Amino acid sequence: MAAKSYDLIVIGAGPGGYVSAIRAAQLGMSVAIIEREHLGGICLNWGCIPTKAMLRSSEVFHLMHRAKEFGLKADNVGYDLGAVVKRSRQVAGQLSGGIGHLMKKNKVTVVMGEATIPAKGKVTVKTEKGSEELTAKNVVLATGARARELPGLEADGHLVWTYKHALQPKHMPKKLLVIGSGAIGIEFASFYNTLGADTTVVEVMDRVLPVEDAEISGFAKKSFEKQGMKIMQKAMVKQLDRGKGKVTAHIEAGGKTEKHEFDTVISAVGIVGNTEGLGLEKLGVKIDRTHVVTDEFCRTGVEGLYAIGDIAGAPWLAHKASHEGVMVAELIAGHNDVHPVKPESIAGCTYCHPQVASVGYSEAKAKELGYEIKVGRFPFIGNGKAIALGEQEGMIKTVFDAKTGELLGAHMIGAEVTELIQGYVVGRQLETTEEDLMNTVFPHPTLSEMMHESVLDAYGRVIHM
Repeated sequence: MAAKSYDLIVIGAGPGGYVSAIRAAQLGMSVAIIEREHLGGICLNWGCIPTKAMLRSSEVFHLMHRAKEFGLKADNVGYDLGAVVKRSRQVAGQLSGGIGHLMKKNKVTVVMGEATIPAKGKVTVKTEKGSEELTAKNVVLATGARARELPGLEADGHLVWTYKHALQPKHMPKKLLVIGSGAIGIEFASFYNTLGADTTVVEVMDRVLPVEDAEISGFAKKSFEKQGMKIMQKAMVKQLDRGKGKVTAHIEAGGKTEKHEFDTVISAVGIVGNTEGLGLEKLGVKIDRTHVVTDEFCRTGVEGLYAIGDIAGAPWLAHKASHEGVMVAELIAGHNDVHPVKPESIAGCTYCHPQVASVGYSEAKAKELGYEIKVGRFPFIGNGKAIALGEQEGMIKTVFDAKTGELLGAHMIGAEVTELIQGYVVGRQLETTEEDLMNTVFPHPTLSEMMHESVLDAYGRVIHM
């Protein structure tokens, strides 16, 4: 059977791959996309989307307990874990179906199966019916990543879980250990802790949410502890002894190892790129610590072969993957005004309680890069809307270049900050200075007014504090 020929083949239909395929189709290319599991990838089926659906349930549950504060009555408040999970799966299912529709609408050929690249411009797909040969001048690798498994801490689905098990729990943890306090670890810790699990978080670095600004990390730790979580920093789980319905964790901290007993462990110790089985080494693709090495335009060094999203390294975020997918499609189409995606212009959002969001450089990073800086802060307790919402816990921090007024970074913790951060993202994209932000009229009463006040504070002009 002759190989089917396309202008572009995309391997992986996550938020990087499917977006790249749509943009390429919009630009008049014939496109095939290959996916071995689900359209929408991990993000949509087992990551960003279903976790947000579950966290929304725990947020509503938390608010029901606070009903009295708002002059409301809610008695015998409880939850049905099965129903919470069911809703989260329905949300993911609805969106995954939507991607199938988008592929049809944009005339993208979907091939379900496992891909290998035997030679440049050639892709073989192992499908349920056998094997298909495809050819294209350009190939985009968007195969994503999976949970990192540390020796001795491997998941078994019963006592030790990865994010996938945590999204479809077989039981409600009573005493939970979460290994790793990045976004994934802390979101699950937040979800299960809110539903009543006695939760301990172990982080090897010197603070929780280690990629965030140190001040925000400190604020988050206090909030989590107030909610009853136990946070162990500069600590390491050395081994797990699995018994009947229990796990004994050997946790090393401050030079000594102690044993602690749990009934459930969630391992969230990072991710590894899905680079195996594709035949990349043979093609001459460089791989560094499970990630494909690319230039700023996602080119691998092998002609016509690009890598986008998680497989191409940090930051491991869906929105970065989507933008890289669009950039690569435009590059292939011959556009000459294509801009590379800058990691420091990508916002990070964590949907724990309270939420955390940031963009650009932390205070420490800005200093390390040699900037002379001005820093502003504003607390949620000084904002009318936050008080009306009953969300007085939080802060917004802004970091400026003292010489030029450039907004170097913004860091937030509190209610709805994952929605607020975009204001600063747009500001940075438009190369806004402190003067532009000060002269912008923010609507009242909104949480966004704190963004204005934080800027004013950096220049000694804060009003409500």
